[in-house]
Amino acid sequence: MTVYVDTSVILRVLFNEPGRVAGWAQWDEAYTSRLWYTEALRVVDRMRLAGSLVDKQVVLLRRDIDRIHQALHVVSVSERILTRAGEAFPTVVGTLDALHLATALHVREAVTVDAFLTHDAQLAAAAAAVGFTVQGV
Repeated sequence: MTVYVDTSVILRVLFNEPGRVAGWAQWDEAYTSRLWYTEALRVVDRMRLAGSLVDKQVVLLRRDIDRIHQALHVVSVSERILTRAGEAFPTVVGTLDALHLATALHVREAVTVDAFLTHDAQLAAAAAAVGFTVQGV
């Protein structure tokens, strides 16, 4: 099974939150945008600044982020992906989600993507509208 994974799915795993996607890491291949790494680091830094994380937790989370990053097929945010993200989609989608969706569309041109994994309802609707099978919402 080949999946596209958005940041919300990975964050839920990193923070051990309930409702994780079934079968986490039990796929053959997983793709994501390079954007996920930046998003994850920003979340950790915001939580650190808010006092929600202590230094030891930050160190462990950054280690886990790096491990996950190495395990995924990470797609660079290219000019082509940026252009597609700026174009219209069938449903409302924010900027970062549009980048994830454009990346998934780019991946789908080369490989069969069996599922688009997200916990974001708006992104899930957009992904389904362009023909992805969505899991996680």
